[in-house]
Amino acid sequence: MSSVAVQRLMATMPNTMSFKQGLSLWCPQSASLNRFPRISSRSFRRSYVAAASSFANENREYVVVGGGNSAGYAAKTFVEHGQANGKLCIVTKEPYAPYERPALTKAYLFPTDKKPARLPGFHTCVGSGGERQTPDWYNEQGIEMLYEDPVTGIDIEKQTLTTNSGKLLKYGTLIIATGCTASRFPEKIGGSLPGVHYIRDVADADSLISSLGKAKKLVVVGGGYIGMEVAAAAVAWKLDTTIIFPEEHLLPRLFTPSLAQKYEQLYQDNGVKFVKGAKIKHLESGPDGRVVAVKLEDGSSIETDTVVIGIGAKPAVSPFDVVGLNSTVGGIAVDGQFRTSIPGIFAIGDVAAFPLKIYNRIARVEHVDHARKSAQHCIKSLLTAHTHTYDYLPYFYSRVFEYEGSPRKVWWQFFGDSVGETVEVGNFDPKVATFWIDSGKLKGVLLESGSPEEFQLLPKLARNQPTVDKSKLQNASSVEEALEIAQSSL
Repeated sequence: MSSVAVQRLMATMPNTMSFKQGLSLWCPQSASLNRFPRISSRSFRRSYVAAASSFANENREYVVVGGGNSAGYAAKTFVEHGQANGKLCIVTKEPYAPYERPALTKAYLFPTDKKPARLPGFHTCVGSGGERQTPDWYNEQGIEMLYEDPVTGIDIEKQTLTTNSGKLLKYGTLIIATGCTASRFPEKIGGSLPGVHYIRDVADADSLISSLGKAKKLVVVGGGYIGMEVAAAAVAWKLDTTIIFPEEHLLPRLFTPSLAQKYEQLYQDNGVKFVKGAKIKHLESGPDGRVVAVKLEDGSSIETDTVVIGIGAKPAVSPFDVVGLNSTVGGIAVDGQFRTSIPGIFAIGDVAAFPLKIYNRIARVEHVDHARKSAQHCIKSLLTAHTHTYDYLPYFYSRVFEYEGSPRKVWWQFFGDSVGETVEVGNFDPKVATFWIDSGKLKGVLLESGSPEEFQLLPKLARNQPTVDKSKLQNASSVEEALEIAQSSL
């Protein structure tokens, strides 16, 4: 192409060519070009290549920041729509391709003789019955993976990201999928002592397994999901295990006192001890610097050689605070298609504060089910004419004591909203069901050890919110009868 032809071509192009969701290519104005009438096609190509080479990523049309569940399911959706090859880049702080994170507090923690889960066995998207997306899969799909290099800065005007290693990345559309970080004890009270563990990634879990292999006494701080799952795994290691939490019973955000008592008894039957309503003053260290005890505010102390802290998580918003945060639930504020206040920037998964349409409130959900579904909804909205508002039904579950040789496996599922009065049916042998009823409508339901058909009924009940006869539920002689009563109300 001659220099004159290049000038004519460039002069006919607009100053900025904008593509869907913010991808833009800046082009000099024709007036500026006229100052350099002797520009050659060779020098134009050379300057373009030089500018492009200043960016570390080759795939720039779509960039996903984060390497958890949401990133894996986003990649799957890009591939399904033919928009991954040569276009998608994923930047993660981890050395692994995205994986199903819930495994880390479940089967990953089993002793080596109990068939523990290991990578590549639980890469996304096997958790939902999909293909196992190994590192080779990403290569085959033309997806660029940048490992072990967290993003530390963003320039919204230039549409660039800076990584911890100093790389400069270019994006057209940005999807923030940074998830959460574990809430930690302050260092001044022993939160970083050797022998003190938090679980958020494979490295954390590997470190804990190393300790469990040498441990005799384990203290788990926190009575939520992580605390319950780690304590159940510790039973398989035959450790002296104590769970400490400030509340009056396990999982108070969901469990009723009666329901919690049944699970607590199961743990106690397996040798786990509870210290409820307790506040921790500090963690004590021994002569070698390792943790040796947990000191409580009442003056008592519990000897230990390993501590796992599971006291919740915080949305990993940095360095994306500038995109716009929600001050009520935390996280990055998005609409029903996961668009932030900045055109071309989206947020999905744990970090997103989104409209929970079914209950007409803003929510931030830390759960694998939402991580998967929000990623798929967002990418479909981005790539197609799909404009539906995300209509999520809250879902939580836990599976514990599932290691080989366990006398009793536990698997419960909950759908809906835990508001209103409760009706509990069943005596945990193995089934128990809890129904939440508000203004006569069934709002939520939890079922332990249900059949596949019974579990499939739960989301139908929770989404339809039928009017139910509370007295009939209370008089049900079995879980099966109670579910039939609820189903008939549909």
